[in-house]
Amino acid sequence: MSDLYTEVMVAKKPSGKDQLIKGVLITFTVLFALAGLVLIPFLLIGAIILGIVDYIFLPRLNVEFEYLYVNGELDVDRIFSKSRRKRAASYDLSSMEIMAPWNSHRLDSYKNNRSLKKVDFSSGISGEGHKPYGFVISNKNQMELVIFEPNEVMLKDIRSKMPRKVFYD
Repeated sequence: MSDLYTEVMVAKKPSGKDQLIKGVLITFTVLFALAGLVLIPFLLIGAIILGIVDYIFLPRLNVEFEYLYVNGELDVDRIFSKSRRKRAASYDLSSMEIMAPWNSHRLDSYKNNRSLKKVDFSSGISGEGHKPYGFVISNKNQMELVIFEPNEVMLKDIRSKMPRKVFYD
């Protein structure tokens, strides 16, 4: 018997907050550097510190998600600036209650439930080619509502393992 293996990469759309943080950090770094060169050389130390902060935090604003599905296990990794990878979550889908498209009526009661922890691993882009799905699962003794964007192959593989829990409508 062969393993069901599917891998999907999804780039997260930068939010307005991300763009604002990026703009503010770069602006202050440039202002401190110019003020240090022209007015007070002591401000160059602030520019260097801000440059280090930029180096650390700006790559974290460019995020991709990688979904890896293998035989009932879904692993989600965050990839920062296409260079650093960090495991975001790992789910055993056998404990999943339901999976359906995000705009489906089947998830309405879960979306309004405040006791569920909502986790978003989607691109944040609506429109052609982007169809987010949500699933409800018990993870570490807490119920979670997870949003992600699987492709058709991944959906087919998940449905082949759990046909009564995965909906396409």
